[in-house]
Amino acid sequence: MASNNSQPLQGMTDICAPEVFLWQQLESVARSVFDLYGFCEIRTPVLERTEVFTHSIGDDTDIVQKEMYTFEDRGGRSLTMRPEGTAGVVRYLSGVGQEARDARVFYIGPMYRAERPQAGRKRQFHQCGVEMVGEANPVLDAECIALQLQLLEAWGLTDCSVQVNTRGQAGETGAIAEQLKAELEPERENLCEDCRRRMDANVLRVLDCKNPACGAIVEKLPPITEFMSDESSEYFENVVAALQDLGLSPEVNPRLVRGLDYYNHTVWEITHKALGAQDALAGGGRYTIGKGKNELSGVGFAIGMERVMMALEAKGVAGEDYAGGLDVWLVSMGEAAMAANFKLEQKLRAAGVSCNMDLNGRSMKAQMRAANRADAKFVVIRGESEMERGILLLKDMDSGEQTEERPDTLVARLRS
Repeated sequence: MASNNSQPLQGMTDICAPEVFLWQQLESVARSVFDLYGFCEIRTPVLERTEVFTHSIGDDTDIVQKEMYTFEDRGGRSLTMRPEGTAGVVRYLSGVGQEARDARVFYIGPMYRAERPQAGRKRQFHQCGVEMVGEANPVLDAECIALQLQLLEAWGLTDCSVQVNTRGQAGETGAIAEQLKAELEPERENLCEDCRRRMDANVLRVLDCKNPACGAIVEKLPPITEFMSDESSEYFENVVAALQDLGLSPEVNPRLVRGLDYYNHTVWEITHKALGAQDALAGGGRYTIGKGKNELSGVGFAIGMERVMMALEAKGVAGEDYAGGLDVWLVSMGEAAMAANFKLEQKLRAAGVSCNMDLNGRSMKAQMRAANRADAKFVVIRGESEMERGILLLKDMDSGEQTEERPDTLVARLRS
């Protein structure tokens, strides 16, 4: 069967008007909120060396095992389209030395995962995220969660729920894994094939399994906090207390671990009921990535923009709500009027007035239809009579009122 070359690849989407207006609004609001917290934008490459992700995300994660777009370039190097944002940001920050200390950066951009496309989960999807560099600090973790909730609220998602948990400090990961494995061993044969593999490779991932049979087994396990040091438990208690001091009410979920190996200490997930059964909207956590002089600790989050769009659409928000429209559409009747309007158009734009016009000599009726499609606030009409008199006809498209104006006073009139 012949392919339709006008369609994007499966799992990838064209974003255009009117939907794109909502995307632009969300990005603008995000930048304003991040500015309140002292963040600077970072734009890392979409394509990275594969080890940037395997060394940080973890060889046994589903992302690395099943979902990455990986290929060899002409030089035989293994390259990967970024499946998430943190690894690339840390790769950059770990190379700038002292400049990275206490860095606060945010990113907005596309990510790629070769997973089965479904609602809100595309093969090319978009994330908005932050990274806050700094040694383990429960107050910093709480601030990161508060920032994420403030951003979602600024977008209009005010009724989100937060689940939090801890994976313990990095140094006790091995001990936690051994004790958890011992608890699961009697049930090994009752776990799914993936979880039996995870038992030996990364047992914490069993807690994250979506298989109902595995979930029933996990529900009977003691919380992993019982396998941690008092220091880790106290750290987590301080995170929860800091959130409560901010007036937030997180739910402690002892089964929450999230699917990336670089996490330690605090992890969290944010849900929204507008998304239905698959209600996960965003998440984040504290992490340590790299070794030796390249090791970097921080806390961050990522928000799936497609998921946000779904939640907003369920609440009745649409791209049309943010379509601003043009200030002016210039209508010309005759070649002389078109030439004069063409010059006027450039003067209006230089003065900060958005405008457009037809340059193909179409009928006045066709030009007025174009003005309506562009959602122009005003239409300037000029023909032979107006040219002879040195005036313009200015029509208010909302009220229908039409007045005569002089070209040299038009900008002032439009701004009044």
